Amino acid sequence: MAAAEILCIGTELLLGNITNGNARWIAEQLAALGVPHHRQLVVGDNRERLMAEVQAASERCQLLITTGGLGPTPDDLTTEALAAAFGTPLVENAQAWLDIQAKLSARGRSCAPSNRRQALIPQGAELLPNPTGTAPGVIWSPKPGFTVMTFPGVPSEMRAMWQATAAPWLRQSGLTSGVFASRMLQFWGVSESALAEQMADLLEGSNPTVAPYAGAGEVKLRITAQAETPAAAEQLLAPVEAEIRARTGSSCFGCDGESLASVVLERLRQRGETLAVAESCTGGGLGASLAAVPGASDVFLGGVIAYANSVKQGLLEVPLALLETHGAVSDPVAQAMAEGVRRRTGADWALAITGVAGPGGGSAEKPVGLVHLAVAGPHGCSSEAVRFSASRGRDWIQTLSAGEALNRLRLQLA
Repeated sequence: MAAAEILCIGTELLLGNITNGNARWIAEQLAALGVPHHRQLVVGDNRERLMAEVQAASERCQLLITTGGLGPTPDDLTTEALAAAFGTPLVENAQAWLDIQAKLSARGRSCAPSNRRQALIPQGAELLPNPTGTAPGVIWSPKPGFTVMTFPGVPSEMRAMWQATAAPWLRQSGLTSGVFASRMLQFWGVSESALAEQMADLLEGSNPTVAPYAGAGEVKLRITAQAETPAAAEQLLAPVEAEIRARTGSSCFGCDGESLASVVLERLRQRGETLAVAESCTGGGLGASLAAVPGASDVFLGGVIAYANSVKQGLLEVPLALLETHGAVSDPVAQAMAEGVRRRTGADWALAITGVAGPGGGSAEKPVGLVHLAVAGPHGCSSEAVRFSASRGRDWIQTLSAGEALNRLRLQLA
């Protein structure tokens, strides 16, 4: 039998209304614990289909992890369907009911009859406490050699429950086979195919394994090693990581949870310098990526979204003559935008973006996907035009423009 499977429950997942990030996160946690899993499923809020999937999983795997369907509403059917799948009655768990009442009271809310449903668990199941929410889960072995763990669909609640209860239980379960350690190296300015060719020999390795992933302008290489202990797994990872970094040089900008924005901010922080941005076609996307990094405020001073030429003139002091002679999408205007926001904010560095994100507004001279990026700093200002494919759409052009601007500053700061 396979060790583990993941079953995510919710019609909103099937309809695409919600991205299924829970499955990815749980898969990473299982890998880190050394618990192999070979199947992920999504089922809607349907009692019979849910029962069928649980019964089928019990014949294939030792551990089934579910997310979703633990709330108080009528379409939250996980616990009921799970008990029915194995002909087991539901019983009220006193501890769960007290916890639900206490949390609702602390939030100034009264307990509705539907909330009490959340305290019902299959007879013989162990409570999987929810430290932050009102929906507890269960750890239950309804038949020999098969255990199910249920989690709510809210990611923050699920993760807290995993760390507090599930992970310690799994470490003692006997399902683990060694320890997995992984590193995700991140690259900008290189294609997935070119990177794969450069790493062809490493991609053939079995332990550690190396696998490429492509995103919006960014390429990643995941290195995964398996060993008996975390320290031994790290020792396997280290030389492969060092070799990849040596081969790729400056195109490798970070690893694991780092982003171009976080790397740039940290380099500026180490230098005691600050940053401001001026944006036209990205409409605040560049500033948003910087502001998303915790602690950004000690480096990132702010920015100006200067979509209209009048705003470029009024707030960034871009000369009218430049706009009339070269047009808003040009190197001279990008430089004037960067210098203007740097001057107005007092920042040490400034980035500016102006371009044609589409789908309309392009011309033969300035087609959709043409973007001008400027970097202004203590030693002057430079700008360069880049062309992104118009076929990938407006969001793609905006995302790549922000990333390319950050990467150019990263290389200058290096």
